[in-house]
Amino acid sequence: MKFQDHIQKLHQQTEHALGMGGPEKLAKRRAKGMLNARERLDVLLDPESFWESGMFGRSIRPEMGEKSPADGKIAGYGRIDGRDVAVVSNDFTVLGASSSAVNGKKIRHMREVASKRGMPMVFLGESVGARMPDRMGAPGRAMLGQDPGEYLRDRHTPWASALLGDCYGSSTWYACVSDFVVMRKGATMAVASSRVTSMAISETIDPEDLGGWRLHSSVTGLVDMVVDSEEEALQAVRTFLGYLPSHAGEEAPRRPVPEGSDDASDRILDVLPEERTKVYDVRDVINCVVDTGSFFELKARFGKSITTGLARIDGRSVGVIASNPRVKGGAIDVDAMRKATGFLVLCDSFNLPIVFLVDQPGFLIGVEGERRWAPGRIMNWMNALSLVTVPKLSVLMRKSYGQAYLNMGGGRHSDEVLSWPTADLGFVDPAVGVNILHGIKESDDPERFRALYQELQKDSSAWALAALYETHAVIDPRATRAALKRLLAVHAERGPGRHQLATWPTSY
Repeated sequence: MKFQDHIQKLHQQTEHALGMGGPEKLAKRRAKGMLNARERLDVLLDPESFWESGMFGRSIRPEMGEKSPADGKIAGYGRIDGRDVAVVSNDFTVLGASSSAVNGKKIRHMREVASKRGMPMVFLGESVGARMPDRMGAPGRAMLGQDPGEYLRDRHTPWASALLGDCYGSSTWYACVSDFVVMRKGATMAVASSRVTSMAISETIDPEDLGGWRLHSSVTGLVDMVVDSEEEALQAVRTFLGYLPSHAGEEAPRRPVPEGSDDASDRILDVLPEERTKVYDVRDVINCVVDTGSFFELKARFGKSITTGLARIDGRSVGVIASNPRVKGGAIDVDAMRKATGFLVLCDSFNLPIVFLVDQPGFLIGVEGERRWAPGRIMNWMNALSLVTVPKLSVLMRKSYGQAYLNMGGGRHSDEVLSWPTADLGFVDPAVGVNILHGIKESDDPERFRALYQELQKDSSAWALAALYETHAVIDPRATRAALKRLLAVHAERGPGRHQLATWPTSY
């Protein structure tokens, strides 16, 4: 065969791979308003930056060779904002992007290169699960378990997953071990499809009920963000990775500070109600403190009495854990405990200083919480917090009661503790405290009740805490941003942490 014939064959094989599942299947996707696997890469990555690995991979079954271009998973390297990433994009038009021996090798290679060379890993999910002919019988079992580190999450580099269609099998597994998961409305994620599940349990199951966005964003907490379109999902991945370093051994990139970011500080007093019993949305406080437009909330629909998200202060990436009195008065339920613990793991693994904004009346107690292992969740959170090695800064805004005072960075659990003059550090609400300590209700003896109430309030004030040097400064709320900027300059420029949470479970 002449050299030119070899080149001609290369062109033919390339054209076949780029054709994916064929014109008819691609046209059906377009009609549904869905991008194909290669178009998704065009949206996700910087222009002209994708270099494909394994384009000519095919099924190991000879009769399926021509029907399996790239074997249903497109893998390679690209750039996001100029930084290299490894990526796997599932091609649903080729055998439903089902998992096989060959495309499993492609995923493994991407994971290994990403970890060894310090690149984020991105999974674009849409798949039917295992390829049945390849996985049946003893030979199929022999294909499994050949990579003992297949699902090891050691957080050398950030992982992000986008759930863009029906996601079963590998798309589900890798989402559940990723640091960030974004889901398009209409997509699903489950162990197996609703059809398979319905057959297994002899009951009709709706795909949305089995694994839709409402379930995973509000009930399971496995999804960090929900969006309306694929383009939004892919942009969310780009945005998320922009807050993080490429790998755990370096600091996150520092960005220019948007003009006017300091001006919002003066609005804090407009956000915070003077009456201690009135609620507010802590997001309004966060946006007064962080760089303009930089707050990127995670798990907004889950454990809503705690707000978590990435942001920047003076151009530095930080993680924010904030009480949100707008939901349950800021009382911390089991879902919020899980949410906060997982967020600590993310921040510590990738060198992001943590800022606590505290206004919580304690943990939400009751039978339901106990049944859902509330004491264990509280101690999981404390265990994780004790292992955190990145800087921790705590701002006591209003209430910080009971054991949750420690969970939210109180005492020596933060490197710096700031208090607003409105801080209230009692073990419980003073009105409850009077009843517990003295057995008196306001209706019993109003005058004595008020005297005891005021005494408890005095002992739990910011000034009492400052006198014991348990808070390092009492500040005007409007000075919060300036104080955090200064303290981050002291604490944040000391190199990466020790990553003691790097192998903490991703779903628990």
